[in-house]
Amino acid sequence: MYNVNDAVMYASYGVCIIKAIETRDFSGEDVEYYVFQPVGDDRNTFYVPTENSPLLDKMRQVYSKKEVEDLISIMPEESDIWIDNDAQRKEEFRSIIDQGDRRELVKLIKTLYSRKLKLNEGHKKLHSSDERFLTEAEHMLYDEFAYALNIPREQVLPYIKQAIDRAS
Repeated sequence: MYNVNDAVMYASYGVCIIKAIETRDFSGEDVEYYVFQPVGDDRNTFYVPTENSPLLDKMRQVYSKKEVEDLISIMPEESDIWIDNDAQRKEEFRSIIDQGDRRELVKLIKTLYSRKLKLNEGHKKLHSSDERFLTEAEHMLYDEFAYALNIPREQVLPYIKQAIDRAS
């Protein structure tokens, strides 16, 4: 059970603050909901039933600063997970996004970023679906890193690069 004012990662929405836990009648019966507000977005609020296991499985605690720094330290060692078959790649990459495992997100970003650089050399581009996966994975990971490190989102990538450079 989460509490009011807890910061959580929720699916691909990124970091959200639980603003309230309240009972509402949206469909003819009273149901208890977490009331989420994405960090940095005061206009959007959404409701997640506190008893809906599939939706609750998309929630997880936000990493601490130490956990983020530990993850950054292993980034250079992460392997490429490229899959040549388009359909299999889409299925695998969608699964990584849906599960939200940070280490897998790092592998996904690293793989797609490397692929993008390689394609750019030949004046080609990533498939649009791969570009969407990269954008979504970066959004999820960088939002959490920014929150945990208490830095603006646009400073996350320079922070990562600097940390990796210091370690090598």
